[in-house]
Amino acid sequence: MQRIDIDSLDHPGLRDYVNLTDVALRRVLEPEGGLYMAESSKVISRALAAGHRPRSVLTQPKFLPQVEHLLVAHPATPVFVGSEALLEDLTGYRMHRGMMASMHRPALPDARELLSQTKTALVLDGIVDHTNVGAAFRNAAALGADAVFVTESCADPLYRRSVRVSMGTVLQIPWTRLPAWPSASQLFADAGVSLAALALDDRAVTLRSFARNRPDRVALVLGTEGHGLDASALRAAEHTVMIPMQHGVDSLNVAATSAVALYALIDAAE
Repeated sequence: MQRIDIDSLDHPGLRDYVNLTDVALRRVLEPEGGLYMAESSKVISRALAAGHRPRSVLTQPKFLPQVEHLLVAHPATPVFVGSEALLEDLTGYRMHRGMMASMHRPALPDARELLSQTKTALVLDGIVDHTNVGAAFRNAAALGADAVFVTESCADPLYRRSVRVSMGTVLQIPWTRLPAWPSASQLFADAGVSLAALALDDRAVTLRSFARNRPDRVALVLGTEGHGLDASALRAAEHTVMIPMQHGVDSLNVAATSAVALYALIDAAE
């Protein structure tokens, strides 16, 4: 383990952790792909298990045994070690999870190839809240979805908040970005995967009814937190599905919707 003790914020290797937004991190190594931040031993472990390469790790002395265990296969990775107060000055907040790693972004898989291996998937269309993106990925992983597809306008799944909320499952479940509609819908059609939009619409069937007769291969499309799916996404879908509401509630949070809908469809397929 390449331990580097720090007592100031001047070391050039710390630039990944200082005053860089997630957008800036993505551009650090372009066109190779950029970086993202993994926080906590669990998230770093999942990133490494997925084959992602660490660029450096930032931690406190008491967490070094955990870091050393994590980096067995990456012994040349610089490990910056400093006091809790110094690291708080560096990152701008208390690192209560003990460690943070600057990770190289992996290349995203080809959408056609990923679709060829997909039986049940999520499509996140234009969801801009990173918490909802992370929660939807966690639901997809926990409930057994094969993949997640995100549109061009969807928030970055590797934004540090998304990664944290997902408990690192965004690093575990296969995902990729889609082109704009209707090009995206053609990819699903070519792969034989039906698109089912979650929306309040006159032609919508209930989730229970749809699950009873679900297509063999299907992707659930969820829209933005505000107005839901736009017209182009609705036109692209072969089916429109709704979850009946009671007590005057018009809809669920988008992440909650993903959990309910995935459970119903995956349970029906078993």
